[in-house]
Amino acid sequence: MPKQAMIVGRAVLLVIDIQKGGAEGAAAGIPYMDGHAAVVANAERVVAAARSAGVPIVFFQEAHRRSLVDFGRELDGAEGVHCLEGDVATELVEQLRPSGPDEHFIAKRRYSCFFGTELQILLRGLRAETLILVGALTDVCVHYTFADGHQHDFYMRVVQDAVIGSSLAAHNASLAAFEYLQSGARRSTDELLAAWAPSMLEVAVAQ
Repeated sequence: MPKQAMIVGRAVLLVIDIQKGGAEGAAAGIPYMDGHAAVVANAERVVAAARSAGVPIVFFQEAHRRSLVDFGRELDGAEGVHCLEGDVATELVEQLRPSGPDEHFIAKRRYSCFFGTELQILLRGLRAETLILVGALTDVCVHYTFADGHQHDFYMRVVQDAVIGSSLAAHNASLAAFEYLQSGARRSTDELLAAWAPSMLEVAVAQ
């Protein structure tokens, strides 16, 4: 299968669950592989480039009621209680929050950004064709969002150095699964920034 272009049609950036608890790893109820600070730094670069290029951004926050009533089967696996409403660890990191009219915020109760949220309605209004994903966890919320977006016929791209998994093995397995579903899905921060450089945007407009 031929590798698709980086961006097909109108792009929207999804910033998935980059929350303060990520710096604490398992202490916040979710296991994280090493490298959280580097992922946050790359995500900041991607968000800054999207803002400069006029690309709409949607920020997501996983948040659960303190009664635990909306966890469902989520606690049957490796994860402990996490992302409770009102906890500092549940807050988005300071540098990755909505700012301006083209940026949106959605709280979610489940892994996929599509499940039980208004995302599909918002994407229709934004006329999105390509979804670009950064955030956490590669093998959980990013993975399920990718799968749902793929099945909704979006072009899916994951910035592989701006996502982080529960473990390196799980992270790599999900990246391989993304590439299996859409050839060219895995991209780097530098590739994306090059695609959104002013000169490249001028060429795209001219075409």
